Amino acid sequence: MRLYSLSVLYKGDPKVHLLKAAYDVSTFNFFQRSSVQEFMTFTSQLIVERSELGSRASVKEQEYLCHVYVRNDGLAGVVVADNEYPQRVCFTLLDKVLDEFSRQVSKMDWLSGSPATIGYAALDGYLSKYQVRPHQH
Repeated sequence: MRLYSLSVLYKGDPKVHLLKAAYDVSTFNFFQRSSVQEFMTFTSQLIVERSELGSRASVKEQEYLCHVYVRNDGLAGVVVADNEYPQRVCFTLLDKVLDEFSRQVSKMDWLSGSPATIGYAALDGYLSKYQVRPHQH
């Protein structure tokens, strides 16, 4: 069970933009990592674009399962996980992240922010905390 990416996006008018993201591509071959990361970024944006405000969904994309939650205020979160990762846990994580993000980052920044300008450092921590490590025998 693995989480590969966790991102916060804003479903604005006319387009969706990425505000902050964390990736764990350590399980991929070194030469694949940047294309895997680009795929996850692109897929996350596409799924948010296709989702209604106030909706939650789990979408299968290649060998991944993408869990998306778009709040009524346009703030959205996407977790890209493998097929075994429990859906309920993904939505708990998204609830927590979006709630915290909306308290720490001003709404003004949602409209024009980018991963470089938004100061919200917790994503990497959540990604590793929610990562299910295989037990060592």
